[in-house]
Amino acid sequence: MTDIKNNMTANKMYKHSITLPRGTLDLTYQTNSATAKDGIEQSNHYQLEDLLGFAQRINPKRAFLFVSKVLGRHIPVAPSTMRHAFTDLANLVPDDLPEPILVIGMAETAVGLSAGVHQALQTRYPNALLLNSTRHAQHDGNHDKSSHSLLTTFSEDHSHASQHLIYQSADNVTQAQLLASKTLIMVDDEASTGNTCVNVVTALRNAGLDQLEQVHLTTLVDWSLNQERHQHQDTADSDDAVSDQIAKRLPNIKFQRHHLLSGAWTWTDAPNPEPITMPSVDTTEAGSHTLGDTGNWGRFPTLDSTDGFDNYLLRFQTAFKVFNKQAQSEKEQFDKKQLPKRILVLGSNEFVWLPFLLAEWLETQTQNSIVNFSALTRSPIALGGAITTMLSFSDNYGLGMTNFAYNVEPNDWDLIVLCVETSADSVDDMWQSLDNVLVVSPTL
Repeated sequence: MTDIKNNMTANKMYKHSITLPRGTLDLTYQTNSATAKDGIEQSNHYQLEDLLGFAQRINPKRAFLFVSKVLGRHIPVAPSTMRHAFTDLANLVPDDLPEPILVIGMAETAVGLSAGVHQALQTRYPNALLLNSTRHAQHDGNHDKSSHSLLTTFSEDHSHASQHLIYQSADNVTQAQLLASKTLIMVDDEASTGNTCVNVVTALRNAGLDQLEQVHLTTLVDWSLNQERHQHQDTADSDDAVSDQIAKRLPNIKFQRHHLLSGAWTWTDAPNPEPITMPSVDTTEAGSHTLGDTGNWGRFPTLDSTDGFDNYLLRFQTAFKVFNKQAQSEKEQFDKKQLPKRILVLGSNEFVWLPFLLAEWLETQTQNSIVNFSALTRSPIALGGAITTMLSFSDNYGLGMTNFAYNVEPNDWDLIVLCVETSADSVDDMWQSLDNVLVVSPTL
């Protein structure tokens, strides 16, 4: 059981202490009481308990995990809740940024978040590009070889799977815009030291993005306040000081951070913690199962992250009619009245954006129903705290690694829509054996 203690300090700073089996996580944080947008003060009422739970990683690099309640990754959440967080975060990004603009998201956790922020930003920056890092080498045969050309790689040092790939565009115009980017908006679920941001920017500059003028680290939560020697400064001073430290590592770059909640953490190991063995999940291989054509939702640079959704929605509707014995012919119209009351949509690993759009569509089609979204992941997390249940199974990419679904109890749902970018028969038998699971695949 996680033990949480809460009290407020002066100058609107809060403290939490979370006891986990391998140690204690102490937090100091502040919320964003209001943000200025077009000269109007807008309240962001995100408290710590709205955004985060806490759990223990199965990872010797970092023993704890911030478990987002608005990301749709480890905790099922309503798509509308996710969409509000995407938009609120995007609204923190300033107007009048130098263009071209590149929005880049971190695999696997933030690929849906980045697409949501990018989509919201396009109301102000319609020509902004979206590009996500990936851990899946692109050798699927559905694009010409130039589509598979790597732009660069970088390392996320604290992660369970540290190596990331970033691909360039096969389209000359898009590639030219990418290389000419003047503003980089890096989107992630959380930041601590800023090291990953520095690694990404350095890799991109070395790969040819040498016109970058501004970098905006845009995260749901930023834990880099009051770091190290700045612990006794007030919040504003320490915020600027840490930003200055990162800016010094990125010469000739204007650096800013945007977040819904910010603070700092310290970790204290428990006496004689039990040793752990982390599953082997750090690979960027392609896997033996071919990736189907789901369009370009960000693994390659794109202006339109919804590319492929119409086809994927049609796939779902066709599969549901057969699953529900609703129609004998695929030509018969989809009947939304046949949708059940409790629906969980699951993305898989990095393939989460189109599944999220599907969940969002389902939420608009149903009345007096519950629609939640979550995702399968390669991230190994121990039971306890924010992780109440765990399902483990073989990955659907043919990588031979264990995947997980957290806080998913299959019997709680009338329908689980499992969305994959591989063939339906690549899905583990555990899912295939459940009579309330509908696998939606881009291939037959």
